[in-house]
Amino acid sequence: MNAKKRAQIFARLKAANPNPRSELQYGSPFQLLVAVMLSAQATDKSVNAATSQFFPRYGTPQGLLALGQEGLAEFIKTIGLYRTKAANVIKTCAILVERHGGEVPDDRDALESLPGVGRKTANVVLNVAFGHPTIAVDTHIFRVANRTGLAPGKTPLDVERKLEKVVPAEYLLNAHHWLVLHGRYICVARKPKCPQCGIADLCEYKHKTPA
Repeated sequence: MNAKKRAQIFARLKAANPNPRSELQYGSPFQLLVAVMLSAQATDKSVNAATSQFFPRYGTPQGLLALGQEGLAEFIKTIGLYRTKAANVIKTCAILVERHGGEVPDDRDALESLPGVGRKTANVVLNVAFGHPTIAVDTHIFRVANRTGLAPGKTPLDVERKLEKVVPAEYLLNAHHWLVLHGRYICVARKPKCPQCGIADLCEYKHKTPA
């Protein structure tokens, strides 16, 4: 795919959704971090349903430490891997209080040193909470980047590196959101909704779903 076509793709995605936002609900960088940690192998809808039950009362590191691991596990037991996630969130809260004054650090290495926080989670927090032009390659972005020909790669890190190079600078900040939403609602895994796709004529996928 050439640079002109890539620019057209993002221009159209922006025109359709000028100010994209995360579908996770949160009120602070800390709440965003927790929501993203919980969202692994879970839907944003299920995460929002759970966090709405405890964020209002326990939505700080200190609040969740007071609630405790078992208390948190009760709130998130509808989410997959909830016991492991509860343990990681509580450990993360303790580290944030002890090392960072209860604040989420605006730093990749510090974020990735937290229990249960990998590169993808760190990228989401850096992008959404702190405005860094990072791209968190989840299953949706990986699929869209490969299927369309936008930034093919064998691993999420391959795709991330390639997207950082080929996405026009003016679109980098919001590229993550546009690609996630496109993969979630249009370029879905089993039967992409090509007839409804606003970039179908630019996409290089050879097996488009017929109208």
